[in-house]
Amino acid sequence: GVKVNREEMQSLILDIHYTPLESLQKAIEKTWDTSIFSLKMLGNMITGKVSWKGISGPVSIASFAGESANLGLKVFIGFLALVSISIGVLNLLPIPVLDGGHLMYYMAEIIKGSPVSEQVMVVGQKIGLGVLGLLMMVAIFNDINRFMIG
Repeated sequence: GVKVNREEMQSLILDIHYTPLESLQKAIEKTWDTSIFSLKMLGNMITGKVSWKGISGPVSIASFAGESANLGLKVFIGFLALVSISIGVLNLLPIPVLDGGHLMYYMAEIIKGSPVSEQVMVVGQKIGLGVLGLLMMVAIFNDINRFMIG
């Protein structure tokens, strides 16, 4: 793997100070940009423009967290923010069993004028669990390939 020299990395970090209002604005912009990037990457994976090997499982995420912590608190907090935003974006996808799936059912209810049938919800939940299970298997498979096989 690639090793990062902490001193070299620290020399690339630039401290910029913002007012509280500017900080809030920058945080919103960064969250928006990261969310759009996450959605684009997901779209690129679905269309085959980007490899599914980029999906990381818990072992890779823990490894990246450790590496970022070694680079300093700012880098570590930035990594945690990236993971949190990515999970938030994933959670809002219109996949039943996720929050986005519930929002999808609520929208259907508004459009239809009545609740979605329980049978449709059960089928949707099974499909959603299948999609999430497949995604988790890909992530774990990628972890095994990264750490066991190389």
